[in-house]
Amino acid sequence: MVPMGAGALAGAVGAFLLVAGLARLAGAGAQATSQIVLAGIAGSQLFNALTAFIIARSANAEQARGLMFWLLGNLSGVRWPDVHLALPAALVALVVVTAHARSLDAFAFGPEAAAALGVRVGPVRVVLIGVTAMAAAVMVSIAGAIGFVGLVVPHAARMLVGTGHGRLIPASALIGAVFLVGADILSRIVIPGQVLPIGVVTALIGAPIFAVILIRHGGPR
Repeated sequence: MVPMGAGALAGAVGAFLLVAGLARLAGAGAQATSQIVLAGIAGSQLFNALTAFIIARSANAEQARGLMFWLLGNLSGVRWPDVHLALPAALVALVVVTAHARSLDAFAFGPEAAAALGVRVGPVRVVLIGVTAMAAAVMVSIAGAIGFVGLVVPHAARMLVGTGHGRLIPASALIGAVFLVGADILSRIVIPGQVLPIGVVTALIGAPIFAVILIRHGGPR
């Protein structure tokens, strides 16, 4: 697990540097958030291609099948010793992000407004994205990539507790944990005698919900 965790952390740092570099080269300003999202999409496609290339070059058919299953997320192989790695990473991320709750509230009005309110935009972004990349790397090294949890759950939590990040962050963590456990249960009972990758379950549930959120908040009002 240590080599895998170290590799995941190195990959996360590399992805973070790539995304930050692309966003910086694209320029700052009112469209900074959009630039970061687009840079993230580009980085995701690049690393997905590299992953597929490594699997194709290094694994036989059975190993490739196992790797693809793991890449879609799977808690079947997680054991209690993994908690010793996952729990500190989750707590550190939760504490750091919660400590920056006021800065995140300011970011809701845009980076220029946050800077006018006294937020050090650049350093705060580096800290928040860095600690998020660290936590994500640790979790992916343990359970694989499970999509749509971090994309959909915060929107659901916002509907329940409001937009204040002091409440939104712990609510998102709790709802995300409950949602993941529920998805794991569904993955074991949907097809009798088989276990689906959790990423398949979260995508089947999360994609339609995200589409509804996108239409409601991004479409004409």
